[in-house]
Amino acid sequence: MDEFTYRMDGAWEWWSAAIEDSQEGRWIRTDAERRMIDDIAAATVGCPPAPGELPWRARLARIVRWAAVLRLAAQAGGWELTPVTGAAPPRPAGMATLLSAVYAVGEQGEIWLDALRAEGPPPVARVVKAESFLFGPGSVEDLRQFFYD
Repeated sequence: MDEFTYRMDGAWEWWSAAIEDSQEGRWIRTDAERRMIDDIAAATVGCPPAPGELPWRARLARIVRWAAVLRLAAQAGGWELTPVTGAAPPRPAGMATLLSAVYAVGEQGEIWLDALRAEGPPPVARVVKAESFLFGPGSVEDLRQFFYD
């Protein structure tokens, strides 16, 4: 398995752990965590044209925006972003787990954007996987709907 696949598998595993622990009552969000999730949702919202209609730089920038927002959120909340590749999520999971999961995908966008000029666009199927994690129904974009508290 390659680095991208490990990164995406780790992101999904950590994301699932955080959502499951919240829904099962093992992670009760604080008021600060609730506000931060609202802020993240507000900072990353947007309905641009379908990805296929965007130039590569803009398409990758949509993914990269998540990395920037989550770095700021982690710093503001005092949470440490942890690499998810090849590591099991801590249990009970919490805000740092959730942010680390989503950050891993945004960070992949940064890698692609940095390499765009020299190497050309990344494989479309991989970009679609990252976009599917972040955007659309049932994705991170719907983050607030996954919490019952």
